[in-house]
Amino acid sequence: MAKFEMRGKDLEEIKGMSTDEFMLLIKSRDRRALKRGFTENQKKLLKKMKADSKKFHRTKSRSMVIIPEMLGMKVGVHNGKEYVKIEIKPEMLGHRLGEFALTRKGVRHSSPGFGATRSSKFVPLK
Repeated sequence: MAKFEMRGKDLEEIKGMSTDEFMLLIKSRDRRALKRGFTENQKKLLKKMKADSKKFHRTKSRSMVIIPEMLGMKVGVHNGKEYVKIEIKPEMLGHRLGEFALTRKGVRHSSPGFGATRSSKFVPLK
């Protein structure tokens, strides 16, 4: 199995980095978001995660950038209806939590539903 690398740094190096050093490895939009700092809700979530890393934490903070301190933790990210369970893996570093909790389902077309017209309910026999 290939070991994880991000911009020439392996996982152990990334885990040892400060947030400022990690910012240099990610894309500019996410770097800018980290430079502005975390919101109050994001700070609370990080504090809870540091205190109890084994516990499942729920959040509505979809715009939070995933940082190395969060690796291996389990988070429930709200998608507008429910909390989607996510385990944070190294490949997710630098992305946002909301990217892994999709807000829309795929459409599944099947037989006509309740309230359909009489003509659309017709299914020819084979």
